[in-house]
Amino acid sequence: MILTVMCVGMFLVQLDVTIVNVALPRIGSGLGTGLAGQQWVVDGYAVVLASLLLAGGTFGDRYGHKRVVLAGLGLFGVASLVCGVAPDVGVLVAARAVQGAGAALLLPGTLAVVTRAYPDRAEQAHAVGVWAGVSALALPAGPLIGGALVSGFGWRTVFLINLPIIAVAIPATIRLVEDSVAQNARRLDVPGMALATVTLAATVYAVIASGHGGSPAPVWIAAAIAVAALLGFLVQERRARDPLLPLGLLRTPAFAGANLVAAAMNLVGIGIVFVATLYLQTVQHHAAFVAGMMLLPLFVPLAALAPVTGRITGRYGPRPPITCGLLIGAAGSFALLGLAPDSSYVRLLPVLLGLGIGMGLLTAAVVSAAVRAAPPERAGLASGVNNTARQAAGALAIALYGAIAGSPSDGPAFTSGLHVIGLIGGITWLAALGLTWLTIPRRSD
Repeated sequence: MILTVMCVGMFLVQLDVTIVNVALPRIGSGLGTGLAGQQWVVDGYAVVLASLLLAGGTFGDRYGHKRVVLAGLGLFGVASLVCGVAPDVGVLVAARAVQGAGAALLLPGTLAVVTRAYPDRAEQAHAVGVWAGVSALALPAGPLIGGALVSGFGWRTVFLINLPIIAVAIPATIRLVEDSVAQNARRLDVPGMALATVTLAATVYAVIASGHGGSPAPVWIAAAIAVAALLGFLVQERRARDPLLPLGLLRTPAFAGANLVAAAMNLVGIGIVFVATLYLQTVQHHAAFVAGMMLLPLFVPLAALAPVTGRITGRYGPRPPITCGLLIGAAGSFALLGLAPDSSYVRLLPVLLGLGIGMGLLTAAVVSAAVRAAPPERAGLASGVNNTARQAAGALAIALYGAIAGSPSDGPAFTSGLHVIGLIGGITWLAALGLTWLTIPRRSD
């Protein structure tokens, strides 16, 4: 029951990614915003989520993961309500940022509760697989639910649908989950939190702005701010008594390698989901629900394979499923090279299946590899670092892939951008394969 309830938190976080993707064209027309505004509807959530995940893990280690999960559910619910009634894109993006803050509490908190409930290594790997698999059900559910809601009731309902889920999750968490607080409470690294947020937000802004023409001055200013904030973050983390990100942990090859592979996974996967949605709805003019149905070959394997991957990881270690996932996913990414504006669905299917199977084999394995490489008492921090790597890469993917593909209103140019994206994605996952064999142990301890 504890595992099921914790999966609800992760379910919400994932649901709000895929359910929003299919609503983007309607949001754009309804609020009068272009591609840049649609990118920020996604990245307003993703940037804050990625920037505060480490803080979310620290909050859980200090105040107890049950309290943090409850706070995350409450914050997520209030922000979802504001998203559903937003009068313009500015309010919507701001509310999405608040949703991201709630998600930053939920993600590491739910995973930490699960890992504490299953101290045995094999059982823990299996539980992480179930956590990833059940939460991954949000991925195929998102396009279907979102497409149906957008087509039948409008885009606002994709946010309001969160409210009944939260109404069930909060009392269940209160009743079932026992809290645990670390004996030695760590101080909050507020400067580190602020500098991490500025670094990622400025980077995303620079990439989005660079893809939409205009004066290069804002791009260079944002890039300079990102570099300065990153340097400041590194200095702060070296000096802080209780750093947000202990840099010594990154010197552990298995931990650093697992998180870099996780980042590569989301950089390619989340980016292609974003541009594939625009391709289906804007270039090929499919309705939102139809586009959601077409994305199922990506999301269903991801959800179905995650629990299986957890069992494989528990028995054989993370390297075998990571290797297979990266090879299959790279092949799927390269398949983008064959798309044209008027391609049949059969041409897109290898892309979706390759990425879906690849990410299904990767997700539980990279999470388990990262958590195992850290000390057991730092489960909240380890899950926070891993999720930060994935979410930060996902935020950058929306900005980068949107800049490369350009406006979907120009079908031929957008499709040419997809070819570049496919090449970049395939090479990225092959590079991650080499990193896997250099850093991640062959078998579990």
